[in-house]
Amino acid sequence: MADFHALLAALEQDLAAQGDRVLDLCTQSVESYFDLDLQKAGRIELLDSEVDRVDVEIEKRAVPLLGMGQSDEHAIRSVLTVVKCNNEYERIADCGVAIAERVLEERSRRIRVPDTFRVMANSVLGMLRDANRAFRRHDANLARQVLLFDDTVDRFKREIGMTAQEQVASGHLPVEFAFGLTAVTRSMERIADHCTNVCEQVIYLESGLIVRHRPEGWSEPAAPRR
Repeated sequence: MADFHALLAALEQDLAAQGDRVLDLCTQSVESYFDLDLQKAGRIELLDSEVDRVDVEIEKRAVPLLGMGQSDEHAIRSVLTVVKCNNEYERIADCGVAIAERVLEERSRRIRVPDTFRVMANSVLGMLRDANRAFRRHDANLARQVLLFDDTVDRFKREIGMTAQEQVASGHLPVEFAFGLTAVTRSMERIADHCTNVCEQVIYLESGLIVRHRPEGWSEPAAPRR
């Protein structure tokens, strides 16, 4: 059905653009936190409004495709992948908004953000960039590489949390700043989790293999079943 494939291709293209839009939002959120840039943080809500608008539009366009009589398994998985990844991107944007809101609450901050957080944040933004590329290219191997990096982000989160606790206990770090840093770190961890969800969907799309909820974790993608 040529119409189905044309509509699906346009929908995937728009979702890939949404991924880029969300990456821009999160990048600006992280930069505003690093630099305590209130002006940049204040723009995040406007960016999020556009993400929300596109989220609803993509979902409305995706649902009718399921009623177009497609029996090909890969085609059906493609629509399901669009719907699920669309939801993940909207949630990633929400995490970016949470970071920007923290910036506005810390407008008088005088403490430098730890270098470990900067490394973690750059790693998470890299995961989001590669998750976008994996979706755009239907690249299960790149999706696999993103999944491998999730444990590294978890280690960063634990290290930042433990260091913050130790510095608060020793009197070298204000409790309020430690609380904010923990909240922002949690938002970054959630972004990484949503990136892995996108990549799990890419693997599902290209192999039919459901890799979530498996005690042994994911495995090598099989050859695409088209």
